[in-house]
Amino acid sequence: TTTAQVKTRLIGNGSISASDDAPEAVFASTVTDDTGAYTFPGVGHSVLGSSPCANAMMLAFLDDPAQARPTDLVDLLTGTINLAYHPNLMGAAGDLAVQNLRDATAGSFILAVEGGIPTAFGGHTCMLWTEDGAEITAQDAVRELASKAAAVISIGTCASHGGIPAANPNPTGIVSVSELTGIQTVNIPGCPTHPDWIVWTIANLLAGEVPTLDSQGRPQALYQTLVHSNCPYRSAEEAEQFGIAGRCLEELGCKGKVTRADCPSRKWNGGVNWCIGAGSICLGCTESGFPDSFSPFYAEQESEAPDGDSSDDSSSDDHSDDTSSDDGTGDDAGSGNDTTARLEVDRADWRRSARRLVVEGRTTADAVVMVAGAATGTIYGVVSADSDGRWRFDQTRVSRPPCRVHVEADGLARERDVRNAPRKCA
Repeated sequence: TTTAQVKTRLIGNGSISASDDAPEAVFASTVTDDTGAYTFPGVGHSVLGSSPCANAMMLAFLDDPAQARPTDLVDLLTGTINLAYHPNLMGAAGDLAVQNLRDATAGSFILAVEGGIPTAFGGHTCMLWTEDGAEITAQDAVRELASKAAAVISIGTCASHGGIPAANPNPTGIVSVSELTGIQTVNIPGCPTHPDWIVWTIANLLAGEVPTLDSQGRPQALYQTLVHSNCPYRSAEEAEQFGIAGRCLEELGCKGKVTRADCPSRKWNGGVNWCIGAGSICLGCTESGFPDSFSPFYAEQESEAPDGDSSDDSSSDDHSDDTSSDDGTGDDAGSGNDTTARLEVDRADWRRSARRLVVEGRTTADAVVMVAGAATGTIYGVVSADSDGRWRFDQTRVSRPPCRVHVEADGLARERDVRNAPRKCA
C-alpha cells in the first residue's frame, strides 16, 4: 500500500532473464500510485564478493542516504554502472548468472573485488560458483578474471591489504588481490569502505582516467590527508575516559595521526556522523597492516582502588623502564662519594583518571627528597623520607605531567621514565 507521500521502488527477482523486466514488478508499478519498476542489467562490470564483508559493503552502499534519493541509486546502477555479477544484487542465479559473467568478461570490463582471498586448503574455504560440475574458488576466479580485466579495483581493506581475516594467525591464508595476482590494483580500503569512494573511483575509470595512486595503491585524492589534520577535536583537551563529548581521544588509542582518509569532512550515512564524532576512536582501518599493526585498539588505563591507590600496586617493583640502577649507582649530583648516602626511584606513575603523579623510592633516613621534571626542571614538590628511608611523592591535579622525573636527595640524583605518561607530557 502506498500513498502520495510514500514512493516505492519494486525490484523483481526470480527465474527470468536478467535483461528483461520482471513481469510482476511492471504490473505492480502500473496499478500502484507513485511506484516505479526498474531492472538491473545483466551485462557490464563484474563484481565478485568473496566474504561476509561483501554483504556489509553492499548494504552500506544501498543504505547510504546520499545515494538513495528517489532516482540517484537507480540511475547509478542502470545508467552508469552495469553490474554483471554480484551475489547479492544480481537478478540471475545458477547457470544463468555464470553465463552473464562469461558474456560480460568476453569483452572489456572492470573487475571489482570485495573481500580478502583465501589461499589455504587450495582456496577451498571460499567457493564463488559451480561451472561444468566444478566448484570455482575465489582464488581461481580472481586470478583468471584479473588477468583479463582492463582495471582491477580492490574494494575494502580486506581486498586491498588482507584486513581482519588476514590478521594473525590467518588460518585460511587470506591475501590481498594484488598479492594474489601480482597486478597493480586500485585499492579503496576501509572497514567498510565509503560508498562515495567506490563511486568516485569507478566514475574516473569509466571516464578513462586512472587516479593517481599513493604508495599503498590508494587514490591520492581520497586518501591524502591524515584524519587528525581535519579532526575538530585535534586542539581540544585530552579525554581520560570515553563518554565525554568534545575531547581529543588520542590518549585512549585514536589512530587518526597515522590514518589517511577524508572521514572528518565526508562523514557517513549521508553526512550524518563518523567514528570520532560518535565518541569512538579512529582504528586506522584504511591503512595497510590493519588490524595487527594498530593493535591494541585502545590504550590501557589504570583503575583506581577505593583509597585512590592504583589497583596494580603489586607490580610496583617492575623496574623494566628504569634507566638508572637500583644499587645506588647513576648520575650523582653533589658529593656522590658519601658511601652512606643512597637514592633509589622505585616507580614513577601517571594516573590519568585523577591527573595524579606518584613517585616513590628509598633514600637515607629522614632525607628531604625533591621531585622535578627531567626535561623542564619544573619542581613538583618535596617530601621527607621516613626513618626507614622510604619516601612517596603523591600529587593530584597536575596540569601537565613530566615524561621523565628528576629526583634529588642527600646529594644524589636519579631519573626515571613516567609510566603511562601521555604523549603530550612535558
